[in-house]
Amino acid sequence: MSNRRNAIYILLSLALLTGLFTGKAIFFTLAYALGGLLVISYLWAWLSVRWLTIRRKTRSRRAQVGRSLDEVFTVYNQSLLPKLWLEIRDHSTLPGHRASHVVPPLFGRGRYRWYTETPCVVRGEFQLGPITIKSGDPFGFFTAPRRVSGTERVIIYPQTVPINHFELPLGTLTGGEAQRRRTHYITTNASGVRDYVSGDSFNRIHWPSTARKGRLIVKEFELDPLVDIWIFVDFSATSLVEDPSIERVGGTGAIIPTSQDIPPSTEEYAVVVAASLANYFINLERAVGFAAYAPHRAIHQPERGNRQLTRILQTLAVARSLSGYSLAQMLSLETPYFTRGTTLIIVTASLDQSWVTEAQILSRRGIRPMGVIIDPHSFGGAKTSDELRGMLQLAKIPSIVIRRNDDLSAALAQRPL
Repeated sequence: MSNRRNAIYILLSLALLTGLFTGKAIFFTLAYALGGLLVISYLWAWLSVRWLTIRRKTRSRRAQVGRSLDEVFTVYNQSLLPKLWLEIRDHSTLPGHRASHVVPPLFGRGRYRWYTETPCVVRGEFQLGPITIKSGDPFGFFTAPRRVSGTERVIIYPQTVPINHFELPLGTLTGGEAQRRRTHYITTNASGVRDYVSGDSFNRIHWPSTARKGRLIVKEFELDPLVDIWIFVDFSATSLVEDPSIERVGGTGAIIPTSQDIPPSTEEYAVVVAASLANYFINLERAVGFAAYAPHRAIHQPERGNRQLTRILQTLAVARSLSGYSLAQMLSLETPYFTRGTTLIIVTASLDQSWVTEAQILSRRGIRPMGVIIDPHSFGGAKTSDELRGMLQLAKIPSIVIRRNDDLSAALAQRPL
């Protein structure tokens, strides 16, 4: 377009100079006409991006890796002047988002709509917008941009994998796997009723059944320890191991994907494992707590329901392995108030043996720790996890090892050692 405009400038200058030297009016008329053409073209280009309204409707501001983010864009021409062409350029930070579009001729009071469907391949918090509208005059002399500064945030939750079974540490205290065994103790889980026998406590009598049957009926109870499960995820900077080929946005941001597989990073595997475990236990109606320094302190007290799952996924969506706290320090800081019998699942790639000592201390207090070890050696780390697993076995702390390219559903279902 600048070449066309420069040609008009040259013709305008030649017409004026020729008119001045020859004194003929036709050259001045030609110069005025060319000048008027430039002015009209400039005004047309300026008006082409005015009296426009653009609306973007995002069906949900939350999505998940493996799903899609759907948007609808609508452009309204609120003037009587037709818009010959419009270029809509979207400046969203969501990787793979292709919302930019060229709008065909839009008549006065007309509108145009288009749809976008973006596959979500990266977890994190991203910005949708701003938008730049560009148009020009019919002769192609000028283009006029207009920036629409409205933005909104969208959160992409991490991927989860289906888990058919996950074996927790067993015990007679609350916090372990449901055992479904009859007990002579009174618990919160009544399993049925039976006839009264000599020696039964009166507070076990089920009065509605007694009134209905006309004889004493007592309640039976099960040992069903369904209390708190805590998921601790290690995002310490020292535990991060990832493939050298990985590229991140801005150096420390989201990983730029190269395939649909989980990126070869201990951080990403830890996030997927933690998200999948949280989803699994929430679906079992267990009370799940969450703790991580990601890198800022994020603690969610144990709760049931999808609201708790949303909190955990939202924290994991923006988690980065930038914390200066080691796993041992985190366990020391965050576990003093755990109740006896709590099950603690530790997801980590750290081979530092000091956290095993902290886990042993917790075990003596009646807390039941379990390790899910992301083996850093399979991601290019120098050391294997064999020595760490040996220490965990000596401490009688069950553990599972996750390696690069493992089927996470099968790996999490294996029996802990």
